[in-house]
This record gives sequence, structure tokens and C-alpha cells, in this order.
Amino acid sequence: MRIAVDAMGGDSAPSEIVKGAVNAARKFSDHEILLVGDRDRVQDELNKAGSSPSNISIVHASQVVSMSESATVAVRKKIDSSVTKSIELVAEKKADAMVSAGNTGATVAAATLFLRTLEGVKRPGIAVSIPTLHGVCLVI
Repeated sequence: MRIAVDAMGGDSAPSEIVKGAVNAARKFSDHEILLVGDRDRVQDELNKAGSSPSNISIVHASQVVSMSESATVAVRKKIDSSVTKSIELVAEKKADAMVSAGNTGATVAAATLFLRTLEGVKRPGIAVSIPTLHGVCLVI
């Protein structure tokens, strides 16, 4: 499985995102992680993490969507953003899934634009997994 990770999305990006991706890559060595974002900044964070697992690669994206930006404006104007490029990788079948800790509205807008919704689905849903004493609860 190939997972595109929006390396520039989130409050402490790219450092915390890269740390999490390195941990995941070590734990799930049979999966590939595509870190999408500013190549130099992401590579600097990989260097800080020590030896980078061989199942991590970087896909350059020159723009970042901030948490405060309007979702639709960001997706239309920032066509080379890390979140949009991550979704495009899924649309082009270069990734099987994408993850972002960044602007949720921009992620949903990009997914709707590039992936569309399933037939009969009028609007996208957002699911959150919450750990419980008896496993995981999925809330949508």
C-alpha cells in the first residue's frame, strides 16, 4: 500500500508529521509512504530523524494551505499545495490513500474535486477513530 502524507499540514508541520511518518514506515515496512511537501524542509526533517527508512520518499509540492485559509479558495489558487498534490496522487493511482493533519476543509474540497463522491452520495463524510476501553469506535 502506498500512502500519501501531507507533510506540510498541521500545526507542527513538517517536523511532527515527518517523525510520525518515520515511525510508521519502520513499523509497516511493507508499505510505502510518500511525504508530500517542500522537498528541502521535508528532507531536513528526515535527516534529523536519523537513518530514513527505504520505504519513504518525497514528492515535492511548492505551496502550503494554512489552517486559516478558505478551503475552496485554497484549492483553486494553490494547485501545487501539499494537500492538493496528495489527493492528486490518489486520483492518479500513484497512492492508495492520503492523510492530512492540516486544513480539513481544503482536504475535503480537494478530495471532492479530484476524486468525486461515490454514486448516490450527495456530500462527503468525515470519520474519526476514537480509542475506547474495548477497541476503537469510528464516528462519522
